[in-house]
Amino acid sequence: MESVPLGCRGVGSMSVDEGPVKRILIILDDQEQRMNGLAVDSRSEAYEVLIAMQGAVGLSLALEECPDLIILDVLPPGTRGLDSCRNLRRTGVEAPIIMLGVGDVEIERVLGLEIGADDYLTKPFSLRELLATVRARLRHRPQTTEAVSTRYRFGDVEIDFGKLRVERRGRALELSAKQLDLLRFLVRRRGEILTRDEILKQVWGYKDPPLTRTVDTHILKLRQKIEPEPANPTFIQTVYGTGYRFLG
Repeated sequence: MESVPLGCRGVGSMSVDEGPVKRILIILDDQEQRMNGLAVDSRSEAYEVLIAMQGAVGLSLALEECPDLIILDVLPPGTRGLDSCRNLRRTGVEAPIIMLGVGDVEIERVLGLEIGADDYLTKPFSLRELLATVRARLRHRPQTTEAVSTRYRFGDVEIDFGKLRVERRGRALELSAKQLDLLRFLVRRRGEILTRDEILKQVWGYKDPPLTRTVDTHILKLRQKIEPEPANPTFIQTVYGTGYRFLG
């Protein structure tokens, strides 16, 4: 199925923030769906909106159009949506991904964040809430590209940030894009006590961090991959009541 451009090619070359027009790609799980409400409201925000279906079409459009943000709509059971998110990250797409799921399915939400999604909104939600999340993502991109040594080693873990590769005892570890962003941030701020809010701001790009277990979930998964004893961590230590500290 061909992609359907819905957006704001005719509104001019500048956004409401006097910057380049932001391009949003919406990838749907159901060809009968049309997120017209978002498309209409996007015009007032001066966004350019593209719509595609799950699978090869959505992936191809993400690679060709280089969107500033991707909204990934997931219908039950959600397998295709999770696969699409995983494939986007594996092919090097770095744009923030907002996943939209149905019902309070915790395992799907955790999996979505684990494989590379930046936010997960559960239906039903208001259009205002979705647009607020979109604006937050577009305005506050993660600041994780500041100077840090290309190669870094601690314990039996070796990181090559230039090649986006992490090895432990010579064997490659499979880290999601967000796990690598988090690890880079921890290395850059080695020895400092970092609050969950600060991590959400710097790694996830939130201006006003919500109440969420996202940081704890990602720390847990990261520990399982890099710690000799994940239950008794040596490198990523918990500072109770505050946040975390990296001592690698």
